[in-house]
Amino acid sequence: MKRSKWSYAFLLALILVLGACGNSGDAGGSVSGDGEEGGDGESVTIDLYQFKVEFKEQFESLVAQYEEENPDVTINVETVGGGNDYGATLKSKIASGNEPDIFNIGGPQDYEDHKDRIAPIEDSAAVDAALEGTLDAVTVDDQVYGIPYNLEGYGLIYNKGIFEEAGINPDELTTMEDLQTAVDTLDGMKEELGLDAVFAFPGKERWVYGNHSSSSFLAPEFNDSVIEAFESDTVEFEHSEELKNYIDMQVDYSEQPVLSLDYSQQVEALYSMEKVAMIQQGNWAYPSIEQIAPEVAENSGIIPIPVAGESKMPVGVPQYWVVNSGAEDNVQQAAVDFLDYMYTSDAGKEVVLNDFNFIPAYEDYDTSQISDPLSQEIYEYSEEGNTSGWVFLGYPTGFAEETFGDNVQQYISGDITWEEAIDNSKAYWEENR
Repeated sequence: MKRSKWSYAFLLALILVLGACGNSGDAGGSVSGDGEEGGDGESVTIDLYQFKVEFKEQFESLVAQYEEENPDVTINVETVGGGNDYGATLKSKIASGNEPDIFNIGGPQDYEDHKDRIAPIEDSAAVDAALEGTLDAVTVDDQVYGIPYNLEGYGLIYNKGIFEEAGINPDELTTMEDLQTAVDTLDGMKEELGLDAVFAFPGKERWVYGNHSSSSFLAPEFNDSVIEAFESDTVEFEHSEELKNYIDMQVDYSEQPVLSLDYSQQVEALYSMEKVAMIQQGNWAYPSIEQIAPEVAENSGIIPIPVAGESKMPVGVPQYWVVNSGAEDNVQQAAVDFLDYMYTSDAGKEVVLNDFNFIPAYEDYDTSQISDPLSQEIYEYSEEGNTSGWVFLGYPTGFAEETFGDNVQQYISGDITWEEAIDNSKAYWEENR
């Protein structure tokens, strides 16, 4: 039977259309346009899922600026953090089938959990500019899989004016005994200083002590190395008693009830309003304090949590941006282009320093522009090399908040002893590593 050339042409066109429909990725990004792939006129949509609530508005402003300069790119931003567990919500989002094109991971354990959907980062200006050591946690077999957010540090944020009035020199608080003496002094002068309490301990926020407090006291055990923590089959809690004393101190001298106290109350309602003298937080809290009480923000300092007779500032990369390997190639490239713009363009650098109040994790920044005093102090500790590592990024999945954090909450409420809290945490680490 003889077929016409028009029949063959129709069949070929149909095959091409069906083939194009079958090439879409699993992630949420989309590409459309009249031109060839990557050509002019092509529109790209990137779904971005990120954890940092502290710079949500500033970040969305940068995204709007980028979209204005790149009219063919649309970036849908969803921010989940603060009182919500970003890692758990990310897993739920992925399980729902609505995978983001850009999302955040914390380090080697998060990479292990999501490695099947993380694309290698290639030909990136941000990766090329990243400071030495900042890519170690997301480098596997010499291939980089993430772009650093920034550098952050945490410790005890204090009100300089209150300390001065109480006659306390923060530079002398280098041991737990020194800190306890200062706390006793502040507690005895509460009425005179206008304080409700010395501390605001956010017992509702398991990440504060589950991640950060624990990491300060476990860092010496793992030689300040997140990789060593990640590779360890066990955890010993060598400084368990000192960690207990530190948590007890904050709970006993805190605004009550601690187990219902959250981040917003701690930072905004209590510290910013000068109702407490100290809080354990990091430089990420500065924009919130400044928004409520600029004078308090400017008059704030930060000291390290004293551990084992040493006073080192915990400094690390809090999260990494990663790109979903299930997104279309165009979306993956557009995602890297946006991240490069944020960290390496002149406009992006200005925002990173002055709007995000970030300590940059990249070269070629004018660090004299670091505007807030908390970030400046942390940067100085980093320059001096007087820092400890963020080993919590190497904990087994579920250890920090769901296990240790939950056990600390039970200890505070009197349901279990400190020994039980530590034993439960040790057992979880061993079973899940």
